Amino acid sequence: MTNWSVKNPYITKVTECYVLNGEGSKKETCHIVFDLGDSGLEYKVGDALGVLAENPPLTVDNLIKAAGWDRDQTVTTHNGERSLWQALKSDFEIHRVNKKFVKSLTEKVTTSGMRISVQLIERIRNPTEGMATAGDSEIITMLKPSIKNDDPQTKVEMLSSDAKKLEEYIWSRDYIDVMKDFNVHYDPEEFIGLVDKLKPRLYSIASSPDAHPGLVELTVGIVRYNHHNRDRGGLCTVFLADEVEVDKTDVKVFMSPTKSFVLPLDKSVDIIMVGPGTGIAPFRAFMEQRVLDGGSGKNWLFFGDQSEKTEFYYKDTIESWLDHGHLYKFTTAWSRDQEEKIYVQNRLKEHGAEVWEWFEKGAYFYICGDKQYMAKDVHRTLIEIAKEHGGMSAEDATFFIEKTMMREQKRYLRDVY
Repeated sequence: MTNWSVKNPYITKVTECYVLNGEGSKKETCHIVFDLGDSGLEYKVGDALGVLAENPPLTVDNLIKAAGWDRDQTVTTHNGERSLWQALKSDFEIHRVNKKFVKSLTEKVTTSGMRISVQLIERIRNPTEGMATAGDSEIITMLKPSIKNDDPQTKVEMLSSDAKKLEEYIWSRDYIDVMKDFNVHYDPEEFIGLVDKLKPRLYSIASSPDAHPGLVELTVGIVRYNHHNRDRGGLCTVFLADEVEVDKTDVKVFMSPTKSFVLPLDKSVDIIMVGPGTGIAPFRAFMEQRVLDGGSGKNWLFFGDQSEKTEFYYKDTIESWLDHGHLYKFTTAWSRDQEEKIYVQNRLKEHGAEVWEWFEKGAYFYICGDKQYMAKDVHRTLIEIAKEHGGMSAEDATFFIEKTMMREQKRYLRDVY
């Protein structure tokens, strides 16, 4: 059996791709189905699928135009010799500039033929008595008229010396933006030596292999935005939504198994699942598997998004689980359906007494979704529940959630990104 991996991905096709959102939604969330064909690829619920996307053709064309390159020039990459256009299309990350490239600008940009220190620039901008040295005065007098906040050399010096400003700058820009900002030239080989290799994107699998033999399914939020008067998007999500045609386009995939985000072996154990937005993906898979396994364990799902009308993903399936008793409890948090914003952590707190009762009976707790905000808020809520309903001190509650449940008993499991 072939050992498919990021270095040797399986080439497949998408068999289905449809939007899950209701009419009028500001979001674009797709259900995408891949054919595993004769690959022999296997997975379990909780695993992720790795997808190797390609850059949008228009972005590649615009970069080559901005840089003044020959699209047919042969270059050597980590994937061998190929045309520059193909290398930029499929070998490198060009949708967002990296720090290494921005720092390389220092050698490309000059002002009046000389390098100016950041300290000197600050003295020019903010003259304070006693700051300038005798040697500075002549330089300051000569250069003051030409040193401005938007001066390329000044800007590069500032970005190179201020980590926060550098992060802010690269967050919304790609290489086309930078080349236009600084009017610099790089040879193609020089350029590809600075940019990052294209990395796979991992997506929580939204299907049980037993429920969908020969297929693997995803729930993907398509990321689109506009910065600096240009439409942009997430590298992989836009590739899947815009470039991949059902049953036509080749897509490179591989499995990324999980060791920890798994269902309890004992099928009589209760589970609580918290997955707002696309975080519902693995719990669709969990529920499909739990239904097929026929265990006696109860299932409680917390789900939410902006509006019930437009973001109730897999509504018919969820209602079917409820009707047949497979889903013991379904708790929703629609943040924009009322004046006060309600999130899954608010619903957890409201049901704190029952959540704690489930914990005391050995229930597993799963969370999937946003790492930066949602997961942190849910984590804090669990500690509050342990304090309020478990009668614990803040220290003991933290120890119980973070050490006992997470590390020792391994029944608080997270798939966050």
